[in-house]
Amino acid sequence: MDDDLRERVERAAERAALFNALKHGSDAQVGAIMGPLMGDNPEFRPHGDEIPGVVGPVIERVNGLTPEEQRERLAELDPEAVAELEADDEGDDHDLPDLPNADAYDEIRMRAAPNPNGPWHIGHARMPAVIGTYAERYDGSFIVRFDDTDPETKRPDLDAYDAILDDIDYLGFEPADVIRASDRVETYYEYARELIELEGAYTCTCPGEEFSELKNAGEACPHRDKDPETVFAEFEAMVDGEHEAGDIVLRVRTDIEHKNPALRDFVAFRMVDTPHPREEAADYRCWPMLDFQSGIDDQLTGVTHIIRGIDLQDSAKKQRFVYDYFGWEYPEVIHWGHVQVDAYDVGLSTSTLKERIAAGEYDGWDDPRVPTLKSLRRRGVRGEAIVNAMVELGTSTSDVDLPMSNIYAHNRELVDDETDRAFAVREGVRFDIAGGPDTAHPPLHPEHPDRGERTIPVGDAVFLEPEDVPDPGERVWLKGYGPFGREGDTLVYTDESIEVVRERGVPVVHWAPVEESVSVRLRTMDGDVACFAEPGVREYDPDSLLQFERVGFARVDGHGDRETTCYFTHG
Repeated sequence: MDDDLRERVERAAERAALFNALKHGSDAQVGAIMGPLMGDNPEFRPHGDEIPGVVGPVIERVNGLTPEEQRERLAELDPEAVAELEADDEGDDHDLPDLPNADAYDEIRMRAAPNPNGPWHIGHARMPAVIGTYAERYDGSFIVRFDDTDPETKRPDLDAYDAILDDIDYLGFEPADVIRASDRVETYYEYARELIELEGAYTCTCPGEEFSELKNAGEACPHRDKDPETVFAEFEAMVDGEHEAGDIVLRVRTDIEHKNPALRDFVAFRMVDTPHPREEAADYRCWPMLDFQSGIDDQLTGVTHIIRGIDLQDSAKKQRFVYDYFGWEYPEVIHWGHVQVDAYDVGLSTSTLKERIAAGEYDGWDDPRVPTLKSLRRRGVRGEAIVNAMVELGTSTSDVDLPMSNIYAHNRELVDDETDRAFAVREGVRFDIAGGPDTAHPPLHPEHPDRGERTIPVGDAVFLEPEDVPDPGERVWLKGYGPFGREGDTLVYTDESIEVVRERGVPVVHWAPVEESVSVRLRTMDGDVACFAEPGVREYDPDSLLQFERVGFARVDGHGDRETTCYFTHG
């Protein structure tokens, strides 16, 4: 990072830290600063691993000021931010806007409606994170409804139902109700029959292309004025499976001259020849379209507020036609933009991930290279960190970028204080050791000396990372051990004080003993890395989190006879 960029980072961090401290009336926190900092300054993102080291001292300086000094300094940097704080002083402090008309409902009920075609990727986490947060704020209910009424195009994966519920549990939420739409087909039939009686639906056998031409011209199809008795009989034939896919559909009668052609007499039910993968639903051939099914379920389950993508605005408009026929009040709707996640070579598409996993390009849904919640969980990222980052995005209708560094910053805030330190050397370069103590005693955590020390037997040689190798005649300080000078391929103990680091700039590096090192396979987003680690690593149980000093956090996955496997979390 060059000096100019460092200066800009420090200034932006100071502004963000001052604002955060004054807004919350407490010390500013790195995790709370990193999200807005990286989101508002895209040019910082390529330096995500370096930013926390620059931000930390700035936050420490800001936290040392009195509130009066903080406000005065913020006024110098950003007078508008002070005005914003003053405007917010009388309001509640929430990352998310208040739900519209929340006071009009006895209970807030919101739903996540996943298509169970595979485990969730990171983008999917936004919905449960926001809905779960709203449910907690309003003491409401969070419903999970599996919209699995498309056995063919969006064919459900039987393993995905439990996988998605596991993902929601990982994020820290427990649904009040879990519903499978494929269990409720008879209910949809009942409401279709009622809609037919209300003359709100009719059966249509027009070929798709022919109807599309009529619809686009604002002309009614010849089946639109059938009497309810005929429609009812033809719909029952659909229910009984007497038709094949493409033969016949049930349409909702709307406004054939509506300015938006997509809303003109849309399909409510169609025939599907492919059996549903769930045994309980395999006999059905007449299936509701999502807009009909979802609208009925929202009403019957008491949903008060719906959050959906801005690209699904037509869904609400279609469903309102159905609601008007039944005399129902439509829920409040919030539309938001899509989330774009950086740092991955593969996009956020469940179908694409499924194809590439099946082709053997990835080991599975928890491969560290894939952008799934299962992957982040195996890497040791806390679900709470993901929720915090998602909630920070708000509910804007604009598409939003989510740098992974935001999630990492929140996770670092959660785990840094409790995580033990250890040494792991990548691509180790071997050096003999001459002189020095037999053992090294670095602390388990540098900020908590009361937790004790690690004991590392040094032996006759150590590994260093290639970039840490000193030139001949130069010195190096082996972290937690002491000062050494290089003579050929030997590091010779010099018995100097720490002042050589402070006053002469001798670099401090991590290391690992050769004789008693542990072989570690570090699984990262860029592939597997072979490491040598201090022997104490094998004492940690699987699922423990460590911080490999100067490398990053890693989750212990398991110990084999010859090597330990760890999943890289983040820097």
